[in-house]
Amino acid sequence: MAGPIDFYFDFSSPYGYFAATRIEELAVNNGRLVNWHPVLLGVLFRTVGTAPLTTYPVKGEYAFHDFERTARFHGIPYNRPPRFPLATQAAARAMLWTAQAVGEARAIELAQAIFRAMFVDGVAIDEADEVLRIGASIGLDRDALAAGQESEPIRERLREETSQALARGVFGAPFMIVDGEPFWGFDRFNQLDAWLKGAL
Repeated sequence: MAGPIDFYFDFSSPYGYFAATRIEELAVNNGRLVNWHPVLLGVLFRTVGTAPLTTYPVKGEYAFHDFERTARFHGIPYNRPPRFPLATQAAARAMLWTAQAVGEARAIELAQAIFRAMFVDGVAIDEADEVLRIGASIGLDRDALAAGQESEPIRERLREETSQALARGVFGAPFMIVDGEPFWGFDRFNQLDAWLKGAL
């Protein structure tokens, strides 16, 4: 099998959520695996001198409109979160601990549940208790998850994931790198598919 797709995302990114609903199918259809990398967009934004789309005058309202339109176009459930954007450290650390302690498949299941909780159900995923509740809802041990996401090794792992993303040129989310080729944004999935098929 050819090399994996490195998938960089932040749980507070609507486009990251959309990508998370499609990335595994795209990979399977092209004989690839996906490495999921939660990162902190705030750190990336500070480094490159940008900010969340929705914080810009004029562009912000367009972005909210585009989130809804993109979801409709692709048939992806979406509701505008009551609060946005949110801090995602607790969610990212929970996923990293789950991948390490329980397995990658369960970590991906947790990630998708967290995304749905925020962008469908309006859950405030910046609250650690909400992340623990989501984890418990898919069968993870709440106490173990609570201890794991607060542990220093997992905190350091998230810092390393974000630093490594910056070192690879990641500046937004979702961001995919495969065969050394970078693709930024859910709207690049057609190009990513073409690249994987050798047509680009």
